[in-house]
Amino acid sequence: MPEKLYLNGNYTAVKKAKISVFDRGFMFGDGVYEVIPVYSGKLFRSESHLARLQHSLDAIDIPNPLTTLQWIEIFSILIEHNFPSADSVIYLQITRGTMEKRDHAWPPDMQPNVLVTCTEQVYATQDSATAGEKAVTLDDTRWSDCHIKTINLLPNALLHQEARKQGANEAILIREGFAIEGSQSNLFIVRDDIVITPPKSRHMLGGITREIVLELCQQNKIICSEKNISEDDLHQADEIWLSSATREILPIVTLNQHAVGKGRPGVVWQQIIQLYHEYKFNLIRSPGD
Repeated sequence: MPEKLYLNGNYTAVKKAKISVFDRGFMFGDGVYEVIPVYSGKLFRSESHLARLQHSLDAIDIPNPLTTLQWIEIFSILIEHNFPSADSVIYLQITRGTMEKRDHAWPPDMQPNVLVTCTEQVYATQDSATAGEKAVTLDDTRWSDCHIKTINLLPNALLHQEARKQGANEAILIREGFAIEGSQSNLFIVRDDIVITPPKSRHMLGGITREIVLELCQQNKIICSEKNISEDDLHQADEIWLSSATREILPIVTLNQHAVGKGRPGVVWQQIIQLYHEYKFNLIRSPGD
């Protein structure tokens, strides 16, 4: 457990942190969040994560309470207090603020509530001998504005739990006949050595790990295309991957109890995960973020 967290301008012990029950995040889920990996005490792509945070704040009209430099200072202090040289993860949450009484409407001068934590994270060492997970397809029952990283995660949680009930690690969500993303991850497939991922839209959250995969493909002459993936495309894929900040790039070897490709991590995934690890470790060794 972390020793300290940041709450509304103060660094405090986790057990002493308190917030009003009239916080709009607690009452309405009125807020956004962001998750930033930390490798060996070093922030990973924090600027990209903060840019996505700003997009989410703008989308629901909450002013950003801090500058980029202030955010980075808070992250650095928490890392130093909690896990200065270990792998960890920064979680930050901003809600619209605290009400005097429960009310759907809010005044224009509300002050956001800001929470930041740093917790230990184990990032799995992935290779073709140990990697590979199961997924199922489920209807996407979430709202339309999934591009906002909102704390309203009940639909995602219910879908993920249903996947667990079916013996899978993740749910791949289907909307109007097309595979969109996982309940907590972005989606890639490989067909005839071409990497394909759905294009950004309001129905999906554009992940930072997804961006890195696209960059690595471009830099290493791996053919990659952003286009819609039909449910048939998904079931006929040679490889399926899911990406996220904390789980990196996962190969899916079983979909709806049927083998994906040869039922083991594919050769294109093996290439991309090696490139990802090289990119990650080079970033850790370099000065700055």
